[in-house]
Amino acid sequence: MKKQDHPPIPEKNGLPHKERALLEQITAQTAALNLNNVTRTMAYLNFYLHFPEIHWAFLGHAVSRNGGWNMTDLKGDLLAKLLNEQRREDYFHFLERGNWLIFQDVYPQFLLYAESVRQNKNLFYLLPYLHVSFFMEVAWNDFWKRGDSYTLAIAQVINEQSYLEERVVKNPVYKEKVLYTVEFLLQELLSFNHILFPYSEPGHEGGTALAGITLEYFGSLHEQIVLGKRLYGLLFSDHRMWRKVLKWCVSRPHTGSRKDYWPHLFNDVHEGLPGTLYKRLKKCQLKKGVPRFYSPKLTFAWKNVVHEEAEKGDWFNRWEVVYYLEKDQEKKSGEIEGDYCETLKNLELAAMAKKALSK
Repeated sequence: MKKQDHPPIPEKNGLPHKERALLEQITAQTAALNLNNVTRTMAYLNFYLHFPEIHWAFLGHAVSRNGGWNMTDLKGDLLAKLLNEQRREDYFHFLERGNWLIFQDVYPQFLLYAESVRQNKNLFYLLPYLHVSFFMEVAWNDFWKRGDSYTLAIAQVINEQSYLEERVVKNPVYKEKVLYTVEFLLQELLSFNHILFPYSEPGHEGGTALAGITLEYFGSLHEQIVLGKRLYGLLFSDHRMWRKVLKWCVSRPHTGSRKDYWPHLFNDVHEGLPGTLYKRLKKCQLKKGVPRFYSPKLTFAWKNVVHEEAEKGDWFNRWEVVYYLEKDQEKKSGEIEGDYCETLKNLELAAMAKKALSK
């Protein structure tokens, strides 16, 4: 698989009218659903429910939920006390840009696949007109022939993380304002980067338990791809886990508030007194008489963003990335609740320390 083997893209005007109309329809439909994290996240799930063979759609939904929670955390109880307003704005735009970029790259692929199924005809020769990497054109053609959901999903993990690498992670603006800041490095040091998969578990507090994995280092493309593979394994290697997570996602529409999964700890209404700090947790339970953590809905926390057009260019220039398609033998337990609750306690302590130092 070599990038230079890909023929140059002919002019769109040379396409038959029917195909040009299809491309315009795909672009318009993608833009209509790419308004904010909530609309994107639910679009992934709705697509997966129609096409369960496209595993990345469910993985994308589950990870995008986490993106929304990270966005609303910036307006919640704890990070609002640790970060100033400008820093929170910078972090939000960093998260939002990445979320938006992935959707505008991957969702047109999904819509083209859906149309290929409808017509019973391979239409992936149209992917270059949607500025999709040659790597994914090869992957979709392979899937059309073999129907290997695993290989397609991991190819999409590789594609989306590589696509973001140049446009977000290596973007000098985000490097300066987010990735190289003391606060961001502190977050990584204290392992605040948890990817959570809530799942239905009768008998657990609120009927929802958590599985997940912690990202150790955000800035590494290799780590991002390996994380994506591990998250895929956590969702799809155990059919019982897959069924529980899917059941939970279908029954709990995404709002961006962490109340979606643990309403016993979080509320989308502010219960505490302004400026007051609390030591709330004991063994992942609220102490008696203290308010829940404030975790607003995304549509309340942040306005929709009008984005600049995505940067053009194909990331694919190293054939060695195909090695990531190999299946991993390592199994992840997904146990994360203890670490996550410890993180909440550490965040509270950090907020208290900052307030004490500012006096």
